[in-house]
Amino acid sequence: MVKPRQLGHLVLRVRDLEASEKWYSEVLGLHTTTKRPGGMTFMSAKEGSSHELALMSVGPDAPGPEETRVGLYHFAWEMDSFEDLKELYEHMKAKDVNIGGIGDHGISMGVYLFDPDGNEIEVYYEMPKEEWPDSEYLFAGEYPEKLEAEEVAV
Repeated sequence: MVKPRQLGHLVLRVRDLEASEKWYSEVLGLHTTTKRPGGMTFMSAKEGSSHELALMSVGPDAPGPEETRVGLYHFAWEMDSFEDLKELYEHMKAKDVNIGGIGDHGISMGVYLFDPDGNEIEVYYEMPKEEWPDSEYLFAGEYPEKLEAEEVAV
């Protein structure tokens, strides 16, 4: 059976296109690859990619995400190392980003945050596959380090 190679990109509806572009640039370090007249901005974390994220303006009065509706719960950006995740976490705290929590998933550690429109985002580091546990449930066990010991897992 033919299957997709990978998830290519995500499109988010946002209230204020310029503010969202600035936030994704300043908080996550994404760069703008192009803009479409009429209300879209395309952004990427990596060089050589047209975009992983597109932002589409829907106006200032648009309702925000709702927890009880079908649809996106969160999307995630993978970090190269646990040290990079810790550095980004400190950067987010310094920028006063709305951080929802930290999740220790055994094979990965994730930080959950919210963009200006209330969309939930995870930034995470996943251990190399050869370090995954041999248990039936992949997300079992404790990650060897914590970002902050007093943080509560989500």
